[in-house]
Amino acid sequence: MSRQLFGTDGIRGVAGEPPLDPRTAYALGVALGSWARSFAHASDGSAEVLIGMDTRESSPWLAEQVAGGLARSGTSARFAGVITTPGVAYLTRTGPFAAGVMISASHNPYYDNGLKVISHSGYKLADAVEAELERLMREWLEKEEEAPPKALQADPGLDNLYTDYLAETVSGSFPFRMVIDCANGSAAQVAPNLFERLGARVEWIAIAPDGRNINLNCGSLHLGALQKRVMETGADLGIAFDGDADRALFVAGSGKIVDGDAVLFLAGSALKQAGKLPGNLVVATVMSNLGLEKAFEVRGIAMLRTPVGDKYVLEEMLRRGAVLGGEQSGHVIFSEFATTGDGLLTALRVLEIIRDSGQTLDALSDEIKTFPQKLVNVRVKHKRPLAELDSVQAEIQAAEEAFNGAGRVVVRFSGTEPLARVMIEAASNDEVEKWTGRIADAIRAELGAAG
Repeated sequence: MSRQLFGTDGIRGVAGEPPLDPRTAYALGVALGSWARSFAHASDGSAEVLIGMDTRESSPWLAEQVAGGLARSGTSARFAGVITTPGVAYLTRTGPFAAGVMISASHNPYYDNGLKVISHSGYKLADAVEAELERLMREWLEKEEEAPPKALQADPGLDNLYTDYLAETVSGSFPFRMVIDCANGSAAQVAPNLFERLGARVEWIAIAPDGRNINLNCGSLHLGALQKRVMETGADLGIAFDGDADRALFVAGSGKIVDGDAVLFLAGSALKQAGKLPGNLVVATVMSNLGLEKAFEVRGIAMLRTPVGDKYVLEEMLRRGAVLGGEQSGHVIFSEFATTGDGLLTALRVLEIIRDSGQTLDALSDEIKTFPQKLVNVRVKHKRPLAELDSVQAEIQAAEEAFNGAGRVVVRFSGTEPLARVMIEAASNDEVEKWTGRIADAIRAELGAAG
């Protein structure tokens, strides 16, 4: 059975509208509760599901609808309140929970939300399980029964368990002056408790969530305010999380942005030097800059690319036994410590590398020479396999021959929109502009630009 509700990161949409209306959220609770009870380890067949959320105004009522559905199927819910997505993954994996539900739409605006289900292993559910949940959800929705919410009381001890674990992954303190942007999201609840115990001097920004300001001109997608404050205060560095804190980006003392590619380089190099990088392999995606690949080559580290999406990065890491992987967006997975990307964990690893190296973040990240890169979205009337587009293939081949290994071409269709995406990296901006233009024009000629 194919999935229609679950996408690559759970059930996403506009809060209050299908599939994130109250009845569908309740139906997820009913289905998840039935599934959890069938795998319960307790002798009485009971099961417990963890629920966590970010700071969106819709998150509390969605949590109560899921809890109501769980209660309907005889499964209890334990509520972590506001917590990060990786926090829910950690607690689900280490606690007595059959599954966890994180209510968040990550870096999206406040009016969006999502329901992400995490298995007891700490990983997302298998596609077959999600399909089974959808079947059970539809069965209940067809009955047209009432969907009463269940009131929830947050257990603050759960947040503390998570931050205690993160603190235990490092030794010593971090005597840095930092500016940290919590995106008015989950990190606003969790990060201060963590960093205050590690000896850091922190100026906090975007730490007053009001239900509607999550990711609003702040966080990892909007680094301008963080850059400005780092330079104004003379801070050593800045850190920015997204709404559910599963990713982190950095700003060096000079104001330079240090993205996920640079984090992968710093972490991969440190792990190799410590003899903790199996196979000298790091997993990245097709969007990681060629400069990262070249910098890794100098260090004797192989970089394997996957399609865009942390799901594909994690799958390849598990397949290859890799301990490090991630995306340019700042979603980095350290599999020794976590089953998912974790912005707070990433921040600790980067701070550890800076402290132990005795260098600044500027100096450490200067070893990567970023190639000029451009992404062009071409709106099309219809999609056809790229292999069938002769003129497009001819332009791609011409570009690759011209680059002679010193550039990259990535052309793919969006999975959700009528767009063809053309990404070019080359040694100069002139080459980037030339080849993005030529390939985009060829796509328009073949597929017709949509109005």
